[in-house]
Amino acid sequence: MARGLSFLQFLSHQQDKRWTIGLMRLQCALPLSIIASVLCLPLSVVGQSMRLGDLGVGKMLVAPRECPDANFAKAVILLVQVDENGAVGLMINHRTTVPISRALDQLKSAVNRKDPVYLGGPVDASTVLALLRARNKPEEARLVVGDIYLVGTLTLLERTLAAGTGPTEFRTYAGYCGWGPGQLQTEMKLGAWFIFDGNARLVFDSDPDSLWSRLIARTEQKVAQTRLPASGY
Repeated sequence: MARGLSFLQFLSHQQDKRWTIGLMRLQCALPLSIIASVLCLPLSVVGQSMRLGDLGVGKMLVAPRECPDANFAKAVILLVQVDENGAVGLMINHRTTVPISRALDQLKSAVNRKDPVYLGGPVDASTVLALLRARNKPEEARLVVGDIYLVGTLTLLERTLAAGTGPTEFRTYAGYCGWGPGQLQTEMKLGAWFIFDGNARLVFDSDPDSLWSRLIARTEQKVAQTRLPASGY
């Protein structure tokens, strides 16, 4: 799988009137703690496909069982940027064992935060992003899907932590997934990803460790249904 983007600029308005995602760089080294899920519980999700035209911000990529790149094994990735410059996403189901208070110990507002940091992807683990659920668009945030916003500035991160926003509405990610121009589209043509519609229920799922297993079970159920013999045989 491609990991083409090595860095992104801070959130700023460019001359071509397009927004680019801002990334905060904090000194933190985070170990990966991936819990392989064995559950295949039913989950009502619409929009699963492998169609190139379904790619876009707010969509989720689900890795197949035989994923060729170990960096993306059992990954569920929320796309937060898709444009002519490439694509950027955050793995939403790989929790680490590191609490926010330890990972972001430079921030006073992070003290006593026991909720874990997530591994957002294999690119630049010193980069920190966050996803926030809010009724109204926070200043400096970027809309991803529904009421989910990308937190890409240190100011907004500190403000959100200081407000005491809990893990059902706010999660932080170290690192990210990145693709250069056309790379993700090429992978889609090769059948490398399943696409699901993103929503808050999935992004802030109470059991992220089993999220991939439940979603991949949905894709296999769909395949099985298409292979059922016609009625009367």
